[in-house]
Amino acid sequence: MAGHSKWKNIQHRKGRQDALRGKLFAKLAREIFVAAREGGPDPNNNQRLRLAIAKARSQNMPNDNIERAIKKATGESGGNNYEHIVYEGYGPGGVAVMVEALSDNRNRTAADMRHIFSKRGGNLGESGCVAWMFDRKGLLVIDRSQTDKDEEDILAVALEAGAEDFQTTDQTYEITTDPESFEEVKNALEAEGLSFTTAEVTMVPQNTVQLSGEDVPKMLALMEALEDHDDVQNVYANFDISEEEMEKYNG
Repeated sequence: MAGHSKWKNIQHRKGRQDALRGKLFAKLAREIFVAAREGGPDPNNNQRLRLAIAKARSQNMPNDNIERAIKKATGESGGNNYEHIVYEGYGPGGVAVMVEALSDNRNRTAADMRHIFSKRGGNLGESGCVAWMFDRKGLLVIDRSQTDKDEEDILAVALEAGAEDFQTTDQTYEITTDPESFEEVKNALEAEGLSFTTAEVTMVPQNTVQLSGEDVPKMLALMEALEDHDDVQNVYANFDISEEEMEKYNG
């Protein structure tokens, strides 16, 4: 889980979460818009829309924003036609990177991705060059400071509902599911009064690359530049950074 969770923790530590929130809401609204347009506005009959809404709510996106995006998708006005594109490449230190984008101009977005990778010590690769290093999984992250429930109780509920893995860090409980069991596990935990800082189906790396030295700031700069791009919805990478290296970087 390191590539995914490490980046979230770094963002939080650097105070970037709040700075990105306005842009994040716009990206979540775009995902909801596309899901509703392609699969219909009823989340009960549209799993992609259900997952998009769950992710939005885990980021505290207001219900008004969610409903507005769905209404916009079902309106008669044409709106933008977004295309889902996945870019794959390598970052500093040989880190595998996958980028999911929703673009209304494929050529523009591809040129931007190539520029972002090359300027920050990486390179854009061919389709399929790193996808095999990731597995699609459901991920639920619980902030330990936000619950008084025992770890054993949460573990028991998660496993009973079909979770695959349960990991404890200093700050969080991280529950992994297969994509098909994600909603069942999420609902079971919510029924116990638990809430999530992350609730999404994501790409989890099978193995991680340990970064050190100059590769650390270069990789973090690449991640920031990719996530800052308006067309980018999600960025997945298989890096890990030790606390010692993070201290050097923050210092």
